[in-house]
Amino acid sequence: MHALIIDDSRTMRSILRRIVTELGFDISEAGNGEEALTLLEDGLVPDLCLIDWNMPLMDGYTFVTRVRADPRWRQITLMMVTTESEHGQIVRALAAGAHEYVIKPFTSEAIIDKLELLGMVAREVPA
Repeated sequence: MHALIIDDSRTMRSILRRIVTELGFDISEAGNGEEALTLLEDGLVPDLCLIDWNMPLMDGYTFVTRVRADPRWRQITLMMVTTESEHGQIVRALAAGAHEYVIKPFTSEAIIDKLELLGMVAREVPA
């Protein structure tokens, strides 16, 4: 499994990298939607994108709409991870094609729970 983390904050990319690496994902990173779109155009097809909303050059919402408009990338799971907590923004992102939405600040558990919901990770069941 491969995850693309798209956030203009190096610190946030590092936090998300730690969480999803521990779940067994290989990682690529981009500092904005434009950079991420270039990675996709160059042949990267991640299983999962973790996307911030507010970034320079191309925001996360625009990235989601661009990815969903291209049939080559329809199978990519898109999850917004952002400070945008307004109900209207959440509805807009989901309507545009995001599968899930996590509001910052978040816990590792919140990310893992959403990925489990999406069928991207299986939780270990104690014997």
